[in-house]
Amino acid sequence: MTQPVSILKQADGMRYYGGALLYVVSAYALGLAGLFHASLAVSLPAMFLLAHAMTIAAYLIHECGHNLIFRKIEHNSRLGRFLSWICGAAYGTYEDMRYKHFRHHVDNDDVVWFEYEEFFERHPLILRTTRILEWFYIPAHDLIMHFVMAFSSFIIPERRKQRVRNVIVLVIRGGVFAVVLFTFPKAAILYMIAYMIMMHVLRFMDALQHDYSYNATLFEYVPSPHKGDFEWEQKHTFSVPLSSRFERLNWLTLNFGYHNAHHWDMNVPWYRLPALHLELTGGDPERVIPFSSQIRLYHRNRVIRVCNPQPDDYPKGETYLQAARMAKGMIGGNAASFLTSF
Repeated sequence: MTQPVSILKQADGMRYYGGALLYVVSAYALGLAGLFHASLAVSLPAMFLLAHAMTIAAYLIHECGHNLIFRKIEHNSRLGRFLSWICGAAYGTYEDMRYKHFRHHVDNDDVVWFEYEEFFERHPLILRTTRILEWFYIPAHDLIMHFVMAFSSFIIPERRKQRVRNVIVLVIRGGVFAVVLFTFPKAAILYMIAYMIMMHVLRFMDALQHDYSYNATLFEYVPSPHKGDFEWEQKHTFSVPLSSRFERLNWLTLNFGYHNAHHWDMNVPWYRLPALHLELTGGDPERVIPFSSQIRLYHRNRVIRVCNPQPDDYPKGETYLQAARMAKGMIGGNAASFLTSF
């Protein structure tokens, strides 16, 4: 008698992906409910739980985008769309997020539509305000990006056909938030803080993973000079695990810090990335940027990172890696989350 074919792509997918999804749904529900509790002793931990649930939801969207959970693309897409509601990324489409991220992998480039440096040059007051807020650890740069995402069909000409869908999502999410803000303002404020914590985590993990500059070619095809150059891709990709000693700590971000391993083979599920990383590096600590250096660079450059000029002599490749390891010089990227599709 033949065994039924699993809808999951991996034989052990139920254990890891099922567990992660169960955590997201449970932690999101508990965290959201806890925001309404009268006691801060309950609502503050609930806020952090909610922030982490949204963070894991975001990383599961990344797994869906690579079709790593289910055998069929349509099943990955359905789950990705559901998760986008949890982490506040449903204003744009899942397909747009996936397309932009795959351009990143295929072209070995950061292709975008929104040239934020030019935007800040045209609006110096917004730039000044953004820098002030970033000094206070308010992720203003990301909030601008998420504002564009929320109104993408009205801002991005190529997304005009999505206006009906965009308005529906705005009415639903905006309406629910307005009701909560009016009736339970504490819960609304804590939700906003939880959302900003998620933003911090996502951009912290993204900040040092590549030394790519961005190119505004999202809606046009311009041949990338490094497309298909596997050696170049690895040289300009950097691993930023939360811990090399305590591997399970990296589960807090679904092993997203093992970025060289992910770019080596983007068909490897999150829970197998540490083994692939060990195979590729032999566990050599010189091949990763230590967490202590990541924290220092993230803190030290939180204001200058808003506009990140990269002169011709900006360190690249091995020089970038070694400087970042010593927490010197590197500014890192900003507001380049895979949740934003422009």
